[in-house]
Amino acid sequence: MNRRQFQQSAEQARRRAVSLGEAGDPQAQAELLDLCRHPAPTVRRAAASALGKLAVSPGLDRAVPVLGELTRDPHPQVRQYALVALARIGDEAALPACRDAAHRPDEPEYVLRAALRAIEQIEAATKARQSFGPVACSRCGGPTTDEERRLAARQFQRVYCGACFNAVFIERRNFDMKVQNHKTILAADRTVVQSRGERRIADWLHAHGIEYRYDDKFQIIQGFAVRPDFYLPRFDLYIEFWGLDTTDYKIGMLHKQKLYQQQGKRLLSLHPSDLPHLDAKLTAALGPELSPPGQTRQA
Repeated sequence: MNRRQFQQSAEQARRRAVSLGEAGDPQAQAELLDLCRHPAPTVRRAAASALGKLAVSPGLDRAVPVLGELTRDPHPQVRQYALVALARIGDEAALPACRDAAHRPDEPEYVLRAALRAIEQIEAATKARQSFGPVACSRCGGPTTDEERRLAARQFQRVYCGACFNAVFIERRNFDMKVQNHKTILAADRTVVQSRGERRIADWLHAHGIEYRYDDKFQIIQGFAVRPDFYLPRFDLYIEFWGLDTTDYKIGMLHKQKLYQQQGKRLLSLHPSDLPHLDAKLTAALGPELSPPGQTRQA
């Protein structure tokens, strides 16, 4: 197999891993575990991320040793994604691998942060399992079982009974579909974004060889699912483009900024007035590691 064929095959495998994670089918675990051993780091990274999205499924203890191996992968972003997945699974068997990653002095800062967050979340989940007593559903006030609390804590970081868990899950899924329907503008790297301002940012990042994740939801605090406009793994930096000027939008903006601050996230806020000076803004935020336009920094 030549280089081009390998890249095409790896891209197909990466897309397969992403689709399996989005589908949320517990039966996909075996295939994803195989993809975690793929020779392409982009595939291993996507497979680790997908396993994290299946965190509410039973039997994921089989994934913990494989993800633990990926915390020592040669590629730092694979290590980061593996740590994030282990945090979502919440199995205390993963603590040795997470602690090992947290104590490696040569790790990039974003990997160290992922390791520390994983340790914190796993220890909290372990403590919660040990201390679970009768707890009411935070939505309807009804009783919950141990299994319902476990699933809700992993997925939403809140306590829900089975019926409310399903209702909230559907609400979140419908919101996700609404967001997807607003993505109509194509950036230079084929990412579909929601506004011309976001396209300017995406094109600038692409031109400078900076990998980013666009509109990738994650739970940041108090059960709120925050969707950063852009996340830059190499810099562990979040970028939000605040493009509207309505009262409700501004209230949501302030609340979202507060969540970032409470969680200790690095956030760069950009507004329409910043677009004429976008190069200066992003160059100042990203600093000396920035690659010249058209060049991709080697990992």
